[in-house]
Amino acid sequence: MAKIALFGATGTIGSRVLREALDRGHQVTAVVRDPARLADSGAEVVPGDVLDPHSVAEAAAGRDVVVSAVGPGSEDPGTLVAAAKSLIGGVCTLDPDIPRPRVIVVGGAGSLRTPGGPLVWDAAGIPEPIRALMHAHGEALDFLRTVPVEEVRWSCLSPAAQIEPGTRTGTYRLALDDLVVDEDGGSHVSVEDYAVALVDEIERDAHAGKRFTIGY
Repeated sequence: MAKIALFGATGTIGSRVLREALDRGHQVTAVVRDPARLADSGAEVVPGDVLDPHSVAEAAAGRDVVVSAVGPGSEDPGTLVAAAKSLIGGVCTLDPDIPRPRVIVVGGAGSLRTPGGPLVWDAAGIPEPIRALMHAHGEALDFLRTVPVEEVRWSCLSPAAQIEPGTRTGTYRLALDDLVVDEDGGSHVSVEDYAVALVDEIERDAHAGKRFTIGY
C-alpha cells in the first residue's frame, strides 16, 4: 500500500486516479482548495494549493508519492509550469536524510513525436488555445527534465492524442516520447485506463526521470 498525496482530485483525470488508487487499497490524501467537494470520496481530504511550495511540502511529508493531476481550467496555461516548479520546490524542502516522496505529473500529448516525425502540436488546424495548453505542458516537462532524479524521483505521464471518459479495460500500450497509435493511425485512450496506467506507475516505479505515454 502506498501513501499518496493527490492534487487535482476533483478533475476529470484526478477523480479517476483517486478512485483507481482507493480501489486498489492505497491510502490517498486528496489535497484540494475546497475539501467539501470530496466529503464522500472515501479519501482523507485536506486543504492545500499546488501553487504554494509550503502547502506542497505539508501534503508531501510522510507520503510515498505526490501526484499532480491539476489542470489550468480557464486560467493561464502557464499555471502548469508554475505547478511543476512548486511541486519540485516543495518536495525539495523536505529533510534530505529521509526518503523524499516520488512525484508523478499528468502531462500532455503535444510534445510527443508522431509516426511521421513532427510533434503532435505541429499539426495544422489545432485551435490556438489548445496549442498554448500543449506548449505549457511541454514547458513543464522541460522543467522536470532539469531535475536530477537523485534529488526527486519524478515521472510524467502523457496521454494519447485523444483522451476522454469511457471504459476501464485495464489494458494499454506504453511508449516514451513517441505517440502510441493503433493500426489505423488513431491515438486514443479512456480516462479510466489512463488512471490505471498512472496507478500502475505508482506501484511499479518504472519511469523515474522520464516522460512516458500510453494508448491502445
